[in-house]
Amino acid sequence: MGNNLKAARVSQPGRILKRELEARGWTQKDLANIMNRPPQVINEIIKGTKQITPETAIELSKAFGTSAKFWQNLEANYQLFLAKKQESDSDIQRRSRLYTIAPVTELIKCQWIKPTDSLDKLEQEICDFLGIKNTLQEPVLGANFRHNHQLNPEYTSLIAWKRRVEFLAKQYQVADFNLEQFKLEITRILSCAEEEEMITRIPKILEELGVYFIIVPHLNKTYLDGATFPINDNPVIALTLRYNRIDSFWFTLMHEIGHIVAEHEGIYLDNLTDLEDNKEEVEANTLAKNWLITPDTFSNFVQENQPKFSGKVISDFAKTQKRHPGIILGRLQSEKLVDYKNLRKYLVKVSPYLSNWIDN
Repeated sequence: MGNNLKAARVSQPGRILKRELEARGWTQKDLANIMNRPPQVINEIIKGTKQITPETAIELSKAFGTSAKFWQNLEANYQLFLAKKQESDSDIQRRSRLYTIAPVTELIKCQWIKPTDSLDKLEQEICDFLGIKNTLQEPVLGANFRHNHQLNPEYTSLIAWKRRVEFLAKQYQVADFNLEQFKLEITRILSCAEEEEMITRIPKILEELGVYFIIVPHLNKTYLDGATFPINDNPVIALTLRYNRIDSFWFTLMHEIGHIVAEHEGIYLDNLTDLEDNKEEVEANTLAKNWLITPDTFSNFVQENQPKFSGKVISDFAKTQKRHPGIILGRLQSEKLVDYKNLRKYLVKVSPYLSNWIDN
């Protein structure tokens, strides 16, 4: 039967050798005696810890009545298989690293990086996008980012989102930034909060004041509403329009402006439905609310009208405050004074007025 042996598939040579012994009823020691070799040699070949050398191939061919080339081919094919498997395993590890440090699928879907079948090119695309030298370097949001995160999907998506914001900000120029002048212009910014159409003025106003204004939709698992951080000497205000409503837009915008006015240092990536309980967030939150509706005025309005707030009552109050009624409604809903299902017509979408500023 020996002459009919064929390497039909890539098998470990030791398995073939073991089958030949079983077919003949030989033990490993029997073959060792036949070949005049130590039993350990036969055992190591069968376990796969020792390769079949040309000399051993000749001896096996004589013992089993096969050709030496048969055993040599078995060994060569198996070693080639192992080499290819090792290369494949290495590629898998490289891809795993890429998907660990970046949300690769989303980056390609958003066209932030180019799709490619080349692993080398994909690695370079990711490194260039993240601003790292190689994939062994761990990307970070910033040296002064206030949280200590592990490298999880949410964190890597936050990094990718921020990198996209930075890339877009560097595509255009803004004026020099002066904090004291910026503070004086808060009233000018808020003058656009009366009608939804006036939102179109916001990007230009901020640009003139030296603030980058960027809109990049949030990535999966980030749940971002807005962010602020510096690029050189200019602040960046980035929004996601996660809640595409006028109340959310204005509160998020003024919250980020609050960070700037309060001179909070570092990077602030805000999920405003789950504000962190820390001094900076509380301060920015309070500034935003008080800028949009003065505390005493809002308190009096609530006392005079609760528990029922009709659309007319809200609209009339909004006119006295020179605010869009959706802003008033959003505040009432956030404080659980009006059910979120009620008066939705006032919560108009803002994306149509900011379409030229949304990253697509």
